[in-house]
Amino acid sequence: MNTADLTKTLAEILLSRNWTVSLAESCTGGLVCATLTELSGSSEWFERGYITYSNEAKTECLGVPAEVIEDHGAVSEAVAKAMAEGARINSGSNVSISITGVAGPSGGTPEKPVGTVWFGWATSNQTLTKTMRFDGDRQKVREQATEFALTELIALLRS
Repeated sequence: MNTADLTKTLAEILLSRNWTVSLAESCTGGLVCATLTELSGSSEWFERGYITYSNEAKTECLGVPAEVIEDHGAVSEAVAKAMAEGARINSGSNVSISITGVAGPSGGTPEKPVGTVWFGWATSNQTLTKTMRFDGDRQKVREQATEFALTELIALLRS
């Protein structure tokens, strides 16, 4: 399913529940927010997006403890979880998505190569995380991360 279809599907689910969604994006730099707000009427279910590219922004805007970033790195399960929870709580939305990763072409390490992306999805009663390794250039990694984040949120909301 392409991102336009994913957005329409997500919109239908959120509207049927009278829910809103918020985003906390790092390596995608607002691409998910831009994708969602391409759909006319998205203001009914899209609450806000945080583009927290720096570690300081993750701490200041989302409440990610600096120690968590220091201990696990910005690209980690612990940070993705804290970002998702911070976005949901700070925005007052019902569900949130977080994305933190290494889009490349630089910045990769043997432990976290280029294309490594951590995701978080938070509701009031659960937070799920997953990691993926995407291939391709910077733009392809960001596009794949966007599609994966939306696909997984739809699956979560349907379960």
